[in-house]
This record gives sequence, structure tokens and C-alpha cells, in this order.
Amino acid sequence: MEDKQYDYDMESGDAFFEELEQDLIERGQFKTHVVLKKSATMLQLHFHTEGSVELTCDRTLEPFEEPVISDEQIILKFGDRDEELTDEIEIINRNTNRINVAKYVFEFIALSLPVKKLHPSLRTEDDADDESEDDEVILVYSSEDNEENGDGDSEEKIDPRWEALKKLKGQ
Repeated sequence: MEDKQYDYDMESGDAFFEELEQDLIERGQFKTHVVLKKSATMLQLHFHTEGSVELTCDRTLEPFEEPVISDEQIILKFGDRDEELTDEIEIINRNTNRINVAKYVFEFIALSLPVKKLHPSLRTEDDADDESEDDEVILVYSSEDNEENGDGDSEEKIDPRWEALKKLKGQ
């Protein structure tokens, strides 16, 4: 490959998820646009994925379609060995002539999924519950000593433990 930019378009369906050894996603349809920028020292891969996945609601156990949009990047630097440095940067062998991007596409789709899988009809109900909880104020700790000292005394009550520590400091 020459040092320049390459564009690839891919479509992923149910067969894509069946081929991977995973049990998170069984059904879904995605279109992925990959921009590969090759230079002498690295490959920059930009993935833009749009589609939907079939999830099962955590509350009702009913299946529903969840739209997913992912826009991620990964950098593959050329080196002497294969090693993952960070989530976005990996080292690949200089002699690598093929890169399987399926694992990256799947990882980005999986990371785009919500942690709490709720049917869209239940989300507005859940949001209303969250708002009512935020309106309530719960007093966890109160110090009435602060209110008693508000009568203008210039001397503050000092905890006897702090008084003992001050004596040690003075020696």
C-alpha cells in the first residue's frame, strides 16, 4: 500500500455477529465507513458505524431495536511485535499485510450499547422517576453547634482532641 488515504464501506448483519465468539449481540444491521490513513510509521483507522441492534429489555424481557451510532479511531503503529498499548493505540508487526477490522467494528458497536437496556416505551417513565428523586432533599448530617455559636462569640469551641494535639506541637 502507498502512503495515502483509503476509504472502505462495509455492511454487517446477523451473520457477522454469529461468526464472532460472543453472546452480547445476536441480531443487528450496520453500515460502517472506514477511513484508513497510511504513513511510513503507522496506520490511522477511523470508524463511523450506524445501524441498529436487537436487544432484550431488562424489565419486560421483550425484544426491541436500539439505534447505534459510533464514531471511533484506532492507531496501529508499526513495530517488532504485536502489543496493545492503550485502548486506541496498538503496535503491529512491520510485516503485517492484512488487518482484520471485524473485532474493532464489533468492539465499537458493543461500547455504544446502553448499560441499562430498557424498551423505548419505558424510558420516558424511568426519566420521570429520576427527576422526582432529584427533587427530594435528604439531610445526611447536621451540626447544631454551628448554629449555637452564631450569637457573636469570638471564641470557638475546640475539640479536646485538637487541643491535645496543639500542646504536642508546641513542645
